[in-house]
Amino acid sequence: MGWQAANRLLRLAKRNPPIDIDSHSTDITRPLEMQTKVNRLLLWGAALAWLGGLAKAEVSFEKQVQPVLASACLSCHGEKKPKGELQLHTHTGLLEGSEYGKVVVPGKPKKSSLYTTTVLPSDDDEIMPPKGEPLTADQANVLKEWIAAGAKWPEGLVIQQVRRIDFVKDIKPILEVSCVSCHREEHDKGDLRLDERQYAFEAGEYGAAVVPFDLEKGTLYQTVTLPADHDDLMPPSNKGGPLPKEQLDLLRDWIVQGAAWPEGLKLEQVRRDTGKQPEAGGSLAAAPKGVVDIRNKAIEKLIEQLEPTMKPYGGEIPGTGVKFEMLPIPSGEFVMGSPAKETGRKETEGPQHKVRIAPFWMAKTETTWNAYTLFIYEEEEKMVMKIRAYKPELNAVSDAVARPTTPYVEMSFGMGTEGFPAISMTQHAANTYCKWLTAKTGHYYRLPTEAEWEYACRAGTTTMYSFGDDPALIDEYAWHDGNSDSKYQKVGTKKSNAWGLHDMHGNVSEWTLDQFVPDIYATFKDTVSNPFEYGKSLYPRVARG
Repeated sequence: MGWQAANRLLRLAKRNPPIDIDSHSTDITRPLEMQTKVNRLLLWGAALAWLGGLAKAEVSFEKQVQPVLASACLSCHGEKKPKGELQLHTHTGLLEGSEYGKVVVPGKPKKSSLYTTTVLPSDDDEIMPPKGEPLTADQANVLKEWIAAGAKWPEGLVIQQVRRIDFVKDIKPILEVSCVSCHREEHDKGDLRLDERQYAFEAGEYGAAVVPFDLEKGTLYQTVTLPADHDDLMPPSNKGGPLPKEQLDLLRDWIVQGAAWPEGLKLEQVRRDTGKQPEAGGSLAAAPKGVVDIRNKAIEKLIEQLEPTMKPYGGEIPGTGVKFEMLPIPSGEFVMGSPAKETGRKETEGPQHKVRIAPFWMAKTETTWNAYTLFIYEEEEKMVMKIRAYKPELNAVSDAVARPTTPYVEMSFGMGTEGFPAISMTQHAANTYCKWLTAKTGHYYRLPTEAEWEYACRAGTTTMYSFGDDPALIDEYAWHDGNSDSKYQKVGTKKSNAWGLHDMHGNVSEWTLDQFVPDIYATFKDTVSNPFEYGKSLYPRVARG
């Protein structure tokens, strides 16, 4: 099946870069070719005065109201399948309201649920928008003042949905890498700080760095978009400037949408990636050989002592009732890759080489929608936990893990969710899911390396398949184009391999940790231990299965 990668916990036999979710192959045994100083008091007073002025100034529909509606409301209340029969992409739809009545009463914001639902407590079931971060005070105030002024709407204007910018996911990394090194506490060049919201938004000598809804008034966007040879370009050319277009677009859209910055969030400097792979163990690489040998032997001895104690165990996402099973995979050596004469072999599957693998646990099945939905839809998780009377304060650690942008469409594409494998996530999202699960459970989870994945798939065999060389048996072990009706199927319904792992052949592809390098196998000499190709760029990455 070519549906893009679902993933296992430390499990995520084909070697490929990511594939398009629309592609699928009739070849079920071989790889698919698969393809992001002025006094502080006075300054803060100026910022407050600006915020106060925002309420008094006439609100611009195009510059302020439209960006809020387009980014925060239309994902649920657009033209297609509007929730509650409320359409907010046209003036007519706005005035007609929802199946529950009017949402806007021109001139009366406190009687308009379009506004009042945005200022409810964050844990209120009726808060809007229900997904992602609540509207900021600036954004909610724009709706309030617009309604108070009569909720005027340009004649004939139809609003199109735009992606809502997530500060933690989209903006924080840009500022921390490219700005905070020079503009933070005790290191504020030009009396400018960009590590905290209050300082980024306050009016300084040259004005505020960020002015919600206004690109022209804020100095941040003006300086990052200067020509590459301009003396005032930020960051300077010797410190990573100019920023790539993708980052400039994110900054632009963030400001246009109201520059949401979570309350109390302070940014920290992050050093720019040099593109060099970090050496394992840091300073250990410079240690005398004798010290390294002693360390390695100590680790090997510890593994020998602990491996016999590794048993299968059942995991559960706290407060949800969603369970998963983990199986121990024994240590050992195997020949990775496929023989040159094997039918259907691709160039990226060779040359064969010997690999030594340490013991680990792997999920018995692919990760299901039951579990992944709790990660991508925070409100779904909260609802389940509320039903089960689980205390939300126990989520303090996992709530700090960034979640993916809420999908615009239902991502199972009608193929099923209960017990079916989760699909259509990026490798970064799969990694972050593992981080979230680690925070939820207190046990460390990650994707497997490519070598770990193939080792677990082979389960001690040297044949074309984990069940032998006879293709006639494939239907007993795998879902594929010939028996799946062009859909993924429930996990664990076919026979497992010798180590109890299901769906290692077929069903959906699975992410691994490794960067995809077509000729990487040719670089291995002798027997290699636990190989892992560190990612020097975001993509391509290796998907298997």
